[in-house]
Parts: sequence; structure tokens; C-alpha cells
Amino acid sequence: MQAAPVAVKRHLFRELTSRLRVLPDFLVIGVQKAGTTSLFNYLIEHPGILPTVRKQMHYFDNRYERGEDWYRSHFPMELQLRYRERRLGYKCLTGEATPYYIFHPHAPRRIRSLLPKAKLIVLLRNPVDRAYSHYNHEVRKGAEKLSFEEAIEKEAERLRPELERMLQDEHYYSFAYQHYSYLARGRYAEQLSYWFKLFPKEQFLILKSEDFDRNIPETLNKIYRFLGLPELPPKNYPYHNRGNYPQMSSETRQKLREYFRRYNEQLYELLQIDFGWDVT
Repeated sequence: MQAAPVAVKRHLFRELTSRLRVLPDFLVIGVQKAGTTSLFNYLIEHPGILPTVRKQMHYFDNRYERGEDWYRSHFPMELQLRYRERRLGYKCLTGEATPYYIFHPHAPRRIRSLLPKAKLIVLLRNPVDRAYSHYNHEVRKGAEKLSFEEAIEKEAERLRPELERMLQDEHYYSFAYQHYSYLARGRYAEQLSYWFKLFPKEQFLILKSEDFDRNIPETLNKIYRFLGLPELPPKNYPYHNRGNYPQMSSETRQKLREYFRRYNEQLYELLQIDFGWDVT
């Protein structure tokens, strides 16, 4: 019976001390169903990264009206950070991971306003696999009743009026835009092109999700170097938030490979990196 009052007191304390707390040095901005939960859990194991109250803040997308003090209340106090730095002998950081940020139409501008120097980490997954994983995630939650083929067929119809309303009303929340965007979220070049207009490319670290799966320690050390933190020795890492679901039909997979081909080519040209997704 005392858990709730304790939680309330902790929340109140964080709110009252919000101006004594730091803002994030880095954000994992996407993409959904590419391993961001696992990535963030591994990152906060580094002694030089102080954890936040929660992984997904959703501040710059769905909770922006709560204000900066609410956002700050989730991060460590500056005294904690400085104490850790004195103990370790190098600069320590904090950050958060909300993979909806990369896709939300207002998030880039909002982040640019508050965190213009933040380092931005992006995990990109083969958009065919990402779309199907996203769909099955929504099915498991009970949010999606259509078959996968029906859902991708109706996606443009579902999303178009929602995006228009979001652009007209900055505070409008669209369930459909967040949850039914199976194909749209995989058109990565469209999203990154807008981010690159607001942030210099050197503030981004863009990683291939499949490489992360194959060699977690190497990927983590690449991120630590990007963040200016010491590398860590390899170890075994458990995978978080992995879903099990039936295989996609070969016909649907081929259809999606063809759909994403030109969008992947745009991405490869934008980044000057070929992720090789068109042959898998």
C-alpha cells in the first residue's frame, strides 16, 4: 500500500529539482523495431553513462506540452554527474532513446531548439523486416486487427489525413500515424534528409541493425568512441524485447523488396553507404 505514495514522492522530488538536473548529451532517435531497447540497456551499463528514469521519454513527440521541467526531471542531477566524473576521471554523459523521434514531423525542430549540440544515434534495419516486426508488435498489443497485407494496402489511406492534421495542429496526437506506419517508417532517406537540414552530419552516428545483432561489443565501442567515452572489453549481452511471430510469405516479402528498392537507393546515395538490403 505504500508503493504508490513513495512513487509520488519520488516524482515530486524530481519535479522540484528539475533545474538542478542535466539535459541529455545524446539521443537514440530511431528506428522502432531495430534493437533500440537492447542498445539503450547496454549503453547505460557503461560507467560513464548515467541512466534516466525511463528509456522512452516521448517528450519531443507526444509529451511536448508537459514542458522542459518535466523532461529534465527524468535525468540525473548535475551533482551526480560531477561526482561520477571525479571518481572516473573523464567526462560522463546521460541520454535517452525514443525511436519515434526520427519519424515524428515536429520532433527534429523541437530537439534542435532545446538540444542543438546533442549527438544523435540511429539504428536502421532492413525496412522489409522492420515493417513486419512493427506490424506483429501492434498485433500483440491488440492495436492491429487487419492482416499484414491488408494493413500495408490501407496504410496511405490511414496515414495521409493524420499527417495533414498533425502539420496543421502541432499538439494533435495521431494514434494511426504512430502505430500503423509500417511502410512509411522504412523510407529512411525522407526522414534523415529533414534531420540533416537542422543538424550537421557529424552529430549523427548511423548504424546498421543487422551489424549490431552480429557484433554487439564492436557496435557499442563504436558508439562509445562517437560519444567520447572509453571503450569496454567484450562480454555476452542478452537481447531485450525480441518478438516471435510467423514468417512473412515469400510473395509479400518480394513485393516489399520491390517497394523499398528505390527508397533504399535514395538512402545509400544520401549516406554514401550501401547496406545491402536489396539482396536479402
